[in-house]
Amino acid sequence: MVPTVDDVDRISALPDPIVRNLQITQCYHELSRSMGELVGSGANWCTFATWASKQAGQTIRGDDLLKAYEDLADHSPEISAGLDVMLSYAAPLAHRPDVVALRESLRRALNPEEAFQRASDAVARGNKKVFDEIGREFARFVATFATDRSYDPEKAARFCDALRPGDPPGGQRLLSDAFSAYCLGRFQAGEKQKAELIFLANLLIGLHEQTRLQPEIAEALNASSPVVEEVKRRFLTLVLPGFWLRIRHLIARLLRVKLPLDEVTEHLAEQVRSLVRQLITGLLMVLELPGGAVHLGRDLQGDFPEALRQITSPALKDVLARVDPTPGSLQSSGTVDWSDFDDRMHFIADFFRSYHERPSLFDAPFAPDQVAALKAGHRPAGRL
Repeated sequence: MVPTVDDVDRISALPDPIVRNLQITQCYHELSRSMGELVGSGANWCTFATWASKQAGQTIRGDDLLKAYEDLADHSPEISAGLDVMLSYAAPLAHRPDVVALRESLRRALNPEEAFQRASDAVARGNKKVFDEIGREFARFVATFATDRSYDPEKAARFCDALRPGDPPGGQRLLSDAFSAYCLGRFQAGEKQKAELIFLANLLIGLHEQTRLQPEIAEALNASSPVVEEVKRRFLTLVLPGFWLRIRHLIARLLRVKLPLDEVTEHLAEQVRSLVRQLITGLLMVLELPGGAVHLGRDLQGDFPEALRQITSPALKDVLARVDPTPGSLQSSGTVDWSDFDDRMHFIADFFRSYHERPSLFDAPFAPDQVAALKAGHRPAGRL
């Protein structure tokens, strides 16, 4: 099946972010296969987008995030010690003498579900934003050029004329240059020239995409920031049940006198925030691919394929000079901070280049029965 522009619009309009993400991932896979038949066997941007979208789905669904958090929190000596101190403050003030139940109430107050939901919302919005724009243009490209038997520069220009001039986030000049490169690369006889043009197109779209995604990436990684205030509010509700105690605490704050209770709650809340960021970052900083996971914080292993080992295209050299501080090498390709645009683009450039000739990237992201379920608008059973 070759996805159409109408298919992209229909999927993008789905209200359920989980089902929408699954259908986006499958649609990217179908576009990737169509582009492979049209342009060549090397990985195109949709090939990489398939697995990036599938990985995003884990954050959108919150797969096992709460359970992983609870496991970490239950084994954290800092959180356990902090709860004991909180219990010593809370027990004399509690309405009920059940210390076990009170401790469980305090433990539940540490629940960071809102932070995980904020990260999920940010990633889901980014997933939809990119698909709305770039997925739609790939569907239009396949429909426009599917039957061509030779390069038609005027037709390529007409296709690109529909794209907005200017740089991202508002302009689509990089997309125009990218689809021009796909058009040229499609009918290149030499494998090296074809590979360089496809890699150039992928990289230009990556630059556009990552510029547009910058707000959502930063928001997802910073989703843990409000946790401290949320946890402190819950604790105070539990520990200070009396109205006069709340007033007393408010006065102490206005006078800028930090009570021991403040220090304990702030320390506990900070421990929770640290665990939440660790878990969210862990999901965003790994990419599950056929054959194994790629950890974005580590240098990529292996080498560039022969066709991309030495770059000859001046246009490609210019783009690489902008995004790759270690040209011709995978050295320092791992990201230190995924929210840092330049750091992120360095990894992406090396990733696109080194994985260009991985046939397994064209593998289906879901089993046939799962595809049937999601095409019917349902969330498939089994591991996603």
